[in-house]
Amino acid sequence: MGDKPKAIENPYSKTVNLPETDFAMKAELSKREPIQIKEWNENNLFQKMLESREGRKKFILHDGPPYANGNFHAGHALNKILKDIIVKSKHFAGFQSDIVPGWDCHGLPIEVQVLKSLGDKAKDISPSELRKKCREYAQSFVEKQGNDLTRFLCFWDENRKYLTMSKEFEAKIIEIFGELFKEGYVYKGKKPVYWCIHLSTAHAEAEIEYEEHVSPSIYVKFPLANVKNSYCLIWTTTPWTLPANLGICFNPEISYSFYDSKDHGKLLIADGLKEKVEQATGLELTNKTSVTTKELEAMMFEHPFLDQKSIPVFGPHVTLEAGTGCVHTAPGHGMDDYKVGLKYGLPTYCPVDEKGRYTSEFAMMQGENIFKANPKIVELLKEKNALVHFSEFKHQYPHSWRSKKPLIFRATPQWFFSMDEKNLRKEALDAIDKVKWIPDWGISRIRSMVEARPDWCLSRQRNWGVPIPAFTCKSCGTTHLDNESLKYFISIVQKEGIEVWYDWDIDKLIPKNSKCNNCGSDSFTKDNDILDVWFDSGVSNFAVFGNDAKEPPADLYLEGTDQHRGWFQSSLWPSMALRKFPPYKAVLTHGYLLDEKGRAMSKSLGNVMNPTTEVIDKFGADILRLWVSFQDFKDDVKVGPKSIELLSEQYRKIRNTFRYLLGNIGKSSTYTKLPISELDEIDKYYLHKLSVLSKEIISAYENYQFHQIYQKTIKFCITDLSQDYFEMIRDRMYCDKLNSKSRNSSVTSLTLIAETLSVLLAPVLSFTSEEVWKSLGKENSVFLEEFPKLENLTNAELEKKLEPIFDLKLIVQKALEEARQKGQIGKSLEALISISGKGVERINVFSKEELEFYLVVSQVEREERQEEPISTFSENEFTVKVYKPKESSCPRCWRHTRENTVENKLCNRCEGAVNV
Repeated sequence: MGDKPKAIENPYSKTVNLPETDFAMKAELSKREPIQIKEWNENNLFQKMLESREGRKKFILHDGPPYANGNFHAGHALNKILKDIIVKSKHFAGFQSDIVPGWDCHGLPIEVQVLKSLGDKAKDISPSELRKKCREYAQSFVEKQGNDLTRFLCFWDENRKYLTMSKEFEAKIIEIFGELFKEGYVYKGKKPVYWCIHLSTAHAEAEIEYEEHVSPSIYVKFPLANVKNSYCLIWTTTPWTLPANLGICFNPEISYSFYDSKDHGKLLIADGLKEKVEQATGLELTNKTSVTTKELEAMMFEHPFLDQKSIPVFGPHVTLEAGTGCVHTAPGHGMDDYKVGLKYGLPTYCPVDEKGRYTSEFAMMQGENIFKANPKIVELLKEKNALVHFSEFKHQYPHSWRSKKPLIFRATPQWFFSMDEKNLRKEALDAIDKVKWIPDWGISRIRSMVEARPDWCLSRQRNWGVPIPAFTCKSCGTTHLDNESLKYFISIVQKEGIEVWYDWDIDKLIPKNSKCNNCGSDSFTKDNDILDVWFDSGVSNFAVFGNDAKEPPADLYLEGTDQHRGWFQSSLWPSMALRKFPPYKAVLTHGYLLDEKGRAMSKSLGNVMNPTTEVIDKFGADILRLWVSFQDFKDDVKVGPKSIELLSEQYRKIRNTFRYLLGNIGKSSTYTKLPISELDEIDKYYLHKLSVLSKEIISAYENYQFHQIYQKTIKFCITDLSQDYFEMIRDRMYCDKLNSKSRNSSVTSLTLIAETLSVLLAPVLSFTSEEVWKSLGKENSVFLEEFPKLENLTNAELEKKLEPIFDLKLIVQKALEEARQKGQIGKSLEALISISGKGVERINVFSKEELEFYLVVSQVEREERQEEPISTFSENEFTVKVYKPKESSCPRCWRHTRENTVENKLCNRCEGAVNV
């Protein structure tokens, strides 16, 4: 035959001439995604998605508002993309699926940043100007975070968002506050609250972080009045609270005794803590003298360094876990102390001001910072011979989430939301049981927090927020707030906005002829407290859904696990109080974001990942979205450069699968689409696998198991398609006649696979799926489709029939690999294989040609050959031997067919394909 003809020099030349496709593996997602985003926005795609489901069952995900403070970080990316995946997947499932994104615009984070930016000018700025700058600051980050949200490929409507600082929302906050006040849930009282002395404001429990802290640990003697050399021994880690001591608390269920000590007289402690006290202090306690509860009640104690008495009180919070069983009680500096103080009529005494300095009520150290006073108190105790032991105690201590400084308990007049008014706590607990909590341990977490939660401190002593419209009587100092004044103010705010509280005179803000309910005076001043920003976000469901919902308005809340004590609760209480049901039907939580070493991300560690500059700008947003779906987000989520690089490689495999599909379909290629019933078995088989995959992925979306979508998709693309199906049909795709039935069968299958995968993956790989959909020649967006219904493709009977083929294929691949390792063959088409053993009976139904096709080898025999094989592999009742075929290979398809005895001659099949 001479030299190989140039026309068939490439073994795949003279094949089907596929048209060019626009879809290519380009490392330019970061450049091309913004173009697609612009098109989506110009076409109002999200609105069209909602319109396309008009009349369908609704699915509403209520967005928890992030602070409008700084660009979105990786934690935001996790949260926002998860929400977007859910909203999109519910849309594809046929729901009219919606989300209205929101922003939390008031409060400390913004006010602190604005004051910091002002520097020395901060002390001269007026409250009105400060609020204006806070509003401008918040608005700037609403825009920046909105851009981030869009760049994450999240769908939302710019014209439908909620801002807690908008005129309408601020009016709604006041309206809901007024409704709660009218129903008796809101009251003002003086009780200890968490207080930040650096920011001079109260904190709610949701604003607390626990950090390691070193406190003084002291054992102090309180002399027994009128009894020489007898003392009650208390233990405390807050010496600064001793000036506020008004009592010593015991537990009537615990036994107490006086014990002799060498240098400190007779000491009263709990019997169950004797050994611990000895170990902690080095004391040797002897000669026990038991004391009855009645005897304790009759005692009176003297303060160790002040001329005041300390009375015995009793409470269940006293335990044998630590200390002496005799608890120093200062009702102005602890909630348990406050509660027991109420029972015994003790004043809520707090000689500490808003800056954490002693007032004139403790003249000895007036003006001294309480933490700096700790060592001075210790020295004072030494001077009075009242200090039994001193050491340092390292423990977890509450800190402000904003200032990062230690908090104190400080009694001040504050506005509170009552947890127990009208049996609210029990109703909330009953309602919690009806909510679906995902993961299911969430119900235990939220229940324990609701059961133990104290009344919610609603007031804050700051500037930037929604004011509590209360007045103070100039004559008697009584707070004035009633239903009439609230209703009047709400009507003004709904027309004019919240700033009227600061800009208008009092006589315009309060109904005419208003009188103090205590003394009858008509002269008032405006109060300065604002509402806790958790109240702002907590009533967001009223602002978004209205007051008249007949059932929980949101199908789902989705936030981090920390929100069990935050937004999930601040949303729960107002809804339960006014609607008698929670605002959500289901609550889904994700874990914390960690670096690749398992450490929490923080600026101090330098391990914070910027999702825009470190992922999107380098790899594209689809890689970021793939990362979100990669791990089980219900646990803590790890991320870092290595994991992102790994996912970019995995994405490339998915994308290459799409490339192969589109490259063999071609959006303008000529082929005859065949009915499913007329497809070849191999194509029916992989459409069966596609139907199984589709069912699994749709179920994973429904159950929020997104990591399973990633795992199953990767397996399907790499193993089922690339390694098996594409390898088996490669020959027919490139070498059969253009419009042959075999090729039409596979193109029909490949087209359905490409269409299905692009729809199934659209909630996660939104850009890639849209790109594939366009490359398939579709006119409308993929996001106007629904999840496919592929039940007609399910073919368990065919799967069972081909099962022995794929069992055998694994063994053949091992035998071929052994032959490759010996350097005897390269491609599998260079092999002839013989199959023997008991397993042959399982494949007798298949012809030699079918076996050659499925196993991708040139020839298959079912009998032993006399010659020595290149390799042999036995497993599962099959023995496979590999030989070199004696026939020449076809220069077009590379097969060593039985009729091909002349070198460089086309096989009969290729001859027919070329000479069409």
